[in-house]
Amino acid sequence: MSAAIASLSTYDENSGDLLCVIETPKGSRNKYSFNEKLRVFELKKTLPRGMLFPYDFGFIPATAADDGDPLDALILLDEPAPMGCVVRVRAIGAIEARQREGKGEWMRNDRLIAVAVHAKLHADVESLKDIKPRLIDEIEAFFRDYNEQEGKDFEALKRSGPKAAARLIEEAQQRRKSGGPQKD
Repeated sequence: MSAAIASLSTYDENSGDLLCVIETPKGSRNKYSFNEKLRVFELKKTLPRGMLFPYDFGFIPATAADDGDPLDALILLDEPAPMGCVVRVRAIGAIEARQREGKGEWMRNDRLIAVAVHAKLHADVESLKDIKPRLIDEIEAFFRDYNEQEGKDFEALKRSGPKAAARLIEEAQQRRKSGGPQKD
């Protein structure tokens, strides 16, 4: 299965649905990451007591973000999906952000926000504008606190809609194809 994950496309060739691989299920204190070199999921860290992932967190396959990892995605879904599950989603927007470690250089680290095509609770959500701003505030606060736990600064630059999310996906696909920054 893990070799299959490493070879996934960004979009399903038959339906055209955007694909997302779940790394960390909603409600988990453990942060998991797919190690492409080893082709397995590994425990990356454990969050402090009381801090949980607010939604399923994963990545868009066959992409490379500015930080070298695949493009991150937070998925709105009715129930948590298990680690390694491929979920068909539609990107409804992004939190365009940057982060830095210590006093180092700032680096872009955007977060897509997507809705699972099978979601019932969020079936009518087409854009971040359809979500209460307080929820987006809480998601941004989670990422700020999450990065702070690792000694990193996280700054949300802006909230973008589906068109900007599509642009981020396309740029990340091109970066991956051109051999841009990628981590092992």
